[in-house]
Amino acid sequence: MKKAELLSPAGNFEALKGAINAGADAVYLGGELYGARAYADNFTQDEILAGLHMAHLFGKKIYLTVNTLVKEKELDGLHDFLKPFYEKGLDGVIVQDLGALRYIREHFPALPIHASTQMALTGSGGTRLMKEEGVSRIVPARELSLKEIRKIKEETGLEMETFIHGAMCYCYSGQCLFSSILGGRSGNRGRCAQPCRLPYKVNGGKECYPLSMRDMCTIRHLPALLDAGIDSFKIEGRMKKPAYAAGVTAIYRKYIDLYEKDRENYRVDRKDWETLNALYIRSEISDGYYKRRNGKEMISLSSPAYCAADEKLLSGISDRYLGKLPSIRAKAEISLKAGEEAELTLLGKTDGGKTVAITCRGDLVQKALKQPLTPEKVKEQIQKSGNTFIRIEQTEVTLHEPVFLPVKALNELRRKGTAALEEKLILAQTDIAARKEEPQRISARKQSSQGGKHSDLPEKDQIHVSVQTAGQLEAAMESMASRIYVEYHLLNGEIFDKLEKYKNSAAQPLYKEQTKLLQVYASAPYVVREDNIRYLEILAKAFAQGKIDGVLVRNLESFRYFAGKIPSGRLTVDAGLYVWNRETVRFWEGRAGEFYLPLEGRKEEWKSLLKALPKREIKASAVVYGRLPMMVTANCLKKTSGKCDKTPVILTLNDRYDKQFPVYTDCQSCYNVIYNSVPLSLHGMFLQKDCLTDNFRLDFTVEDKEKTGDTIRYFLDLLTKYREPFYREYTTGHYKRGVE
Repeated sequence: MKKAELLSPAGNFEALKGAINAGADAVYLGGELYGARAYADNFTQDEILAGLHMAHLFGKKIYLTVNTLVKEKELDGLHDFLKPFYEKGLDGVIVQDLGALRYIREHFPALPIHASTQMALTGSGGTRLMKEEGVSRIVPARELSLKEIRKIKEETGLEMETFIHGAMCYCYSGQCLFSSILGGRSGNRGRCAQPCRLPYKVNGGKECYPLSMRDMCTIRHLPALLDAGIDSFKIEGRMKKPAYAAGVTAIYRKYIDLYEKDRENYRVDRKDWETLNALYIRSEISDGYYKRRNGKEMISLSSPAYCAADEKLLSGISDRYLGKLPSIRAKAEISLKAGEEAELTLLGKTDGGKTVAITCRGDLVQKALKQPLTPEKVKEQIQKSGNTFIRIEQTEVTLHEPVFLPVKALNELRRKGTAALEEKLILAQTDIAARKEEPQRISARKQSSQGGKHSDLPEKDQIHVSVQTAGQLEAAMESMASRIYVEYHLLNGEIFDKLEKYKNSAAQPLYKEQTKLLQVYASAPYVVREDNIRYLEILAKAFAQGKIDGVLVRNLESFRYFAGKIPSGRLTVDAGLYVWNRETVRFWEGRAGEFYLPLEGRKEEWKSLLKALPKREIKASAVVYGRLPMMVTANCLKKTSGKCDKTPVILTLNDRYDKQFPVYTDCQSCYNVIYNSVPLSLHGMFLQKDCLTDNFRLDFTVEDKEKTGDTIRYFLDLLTKYREPFYREYTTGHYKRGVE
C-alpha cells in the first residue's frame, strides 16, 4: 500500500521549518497573492524560494495555495507570480477558480494542480470533470463520509486529500457568502470574518452558537482513514502559531508510522491525546463528518472560544522543533597534495535512502614551509556547519605530504561542496531539471459540439423568475415571465400538469416588442451527493419527456451528470459556480448556454469581464432581485435546535441585532440554505442604463403569491419605464462596493 502523506500548514517560514522538523511529508503555504488566508503572515517570493530549496533537500513537498477566486484584472498576474516557483520545482498548486485552473494548465503544464475543498466536490461526476481538466488531486468537501470518499477514489483514480485535524467551517467550503454580504469580507478572497462564531437565536429560542463547529481531531480514527486509501492527510491551521503546526504534526507522524509498523497494537497514548487537546482546540472536539451526516454533537453550542494553550507545552515544542534548522548527515573525504587542487568529496542520502555523492575542487595546495596542516585542523574546518543544511559528521583526511592551504580556502571548499551536494540531492528528488525555463503553452480545450451558441438562445433583456413554492409559481405563470426556474423539490405530477398548461397557452405580448417564450427550467439541488443523485435522474427524465426545457446547475456534480443528457444550450450555470474571469467563461463556453455574473462582483468588474469577451458564445445574466443564499450547510439547524422530522420548513435565525435570516431545511437532499435578512434589489441599474447583461433573474424564497406577482410586474415595467420600488427594505449587495 502506498504510504499516506502527512500534509502540514505553514503560515510563515518558522512554521515551515517546524513542520519539516516534526515529520511532515509536505507543507502547504500561501504567498502574498491569490491565497485564501489574507490575514496569515504568508510568504514573500524569496521565502517561498528558500522554502522550496529546504523542503526539496529533505525530500519534502511544497504546495502553494492559489485558492481564491481570481478577478479578471488579476488573471494575467498569475504568470509572473508562479513562474519563479515553477522553475524552482514547486510541487503543486491548490486551486478553487476554474479560470485559474485553465490558465495554470496552459502556462505551466508540468505543474500538478489540486482542486481545493473550496470547489465543494461531492461526488465522482465532478471529480471526473476535474480529472479531464488535468487535476491530479482533489480535496473533497469536508462534509463527505469516509464511504463517499472511498467510492470517489475507486471510481476516478484521483488522489484524495482530506482534513484530519483543526477548525471546521459550518458551510460547504466555497458556498459561503455570509461574511462577504454582511461585512464585505469575502471568504472566497481569504478575508472571512467568521460570522459563524457569533451568537444567534434559532426560531426565537435561547441565544447560543448554532453555527460554530467543533474542531476536528481524528487521531483515534487514523486506522480507518489509512485503510480507506486516502493519499494525503491534511492538518488545518495556517493562521495558527508555528508551535501548533509542529506539535500536531509530530503526534500524527508518530501514529501514522505506528500503524504502518504495528497495526494490531494501535492505541493512542493518553498523554498525546491531552497534548492535542491543549494545542488551540476549542472547548469541544469531534471527529468531523467521516462517520455522520450532521448532528448537535458536532456544534460547540455554548462557546466557540479556544482553550488556553499550555505555555510550558508550547515552549517545549518550540525548543524541539523550531529552534534549529533541519539537517542532513554527510560524510566527507578530502585529499590535499602539493601542486594539485584540493579535492573534496561529500556523500549524503536522500529522504528515500539513496546515496548521492559530489566531488569538487578548490585552490592549489602548497608545500608547507613552516606550519603544515594537521588532519585535525582540516577536519575542524570541514565539519563546521555554518549556515547550511548539511551536517558533516565524518571526515577522512588524506595528506600526501606536509602541505599548506589557507583556512579561508578550506572554508570556501566546504561551502562549495555543501552547496553542490544540496543541489544534487534536490535534483535526485524533484523534476526541476525537466521543467523548461519558458514552458510551452498548450492549446485550449476544444469546444463541445453540443451547441449553446449565442444565436441559439432567447433574445436579450428577458425577465426570468426562480420560485420555491406553489404560490410563487402561480404568480410567475400569471405574470407571463419569459422563463421560470422551478426548484427541484417543488416538481411533482400536479406541478408538471400546471406547467404543461402554462407552456401550451396561447402566446401573449410580454412587453413592448417582445414575445413570450414560455420556458420552464428546473433548479437542481445546491448540493449533490450519492444519496440524492436520484433527483438529477428525475430531472433528466422530465427533460426527455418535454416537461422542462432546461436545468439550472449549481455545482460541478450536477453539470457533469447532465452533460450529454441535456444539450449544452439548455444548461444554465448559477452564480454559485463563480465566473469571475474570461478563462472561466471559456471553460463554460460550449458546455452551457448561460452563466450568472458573480454576486460578489461590482458593476465595474462585470463590465471588465464582459469587455474581455467581445466574441463570447454564452449568455451572461444577473440576479437582480432576491434573498441571496448566504450558506449551504450539511448540518441542520432544525436538528441542532430540536429534532429532525424530515419535513421541510422555513426556520428563522436571529443575530445580535435581531436581524432575521430565513433558513430553508431541504429534507430531500438533507442540507440547509441560510438566506440574507433582506432581498437584493438592483433596480437602480435600469435607471442608470447599466443593463449590461442578457437576462435578469428574480429569486423568490419566502415571498407569498401576492408579493411575488407585484415584484415580477415591477421589474417587467422597468424594462420600459423606471420607477422606485414599492418595497422599502433591500440591499444592493456588492454591485457598488465589491470585495477586496
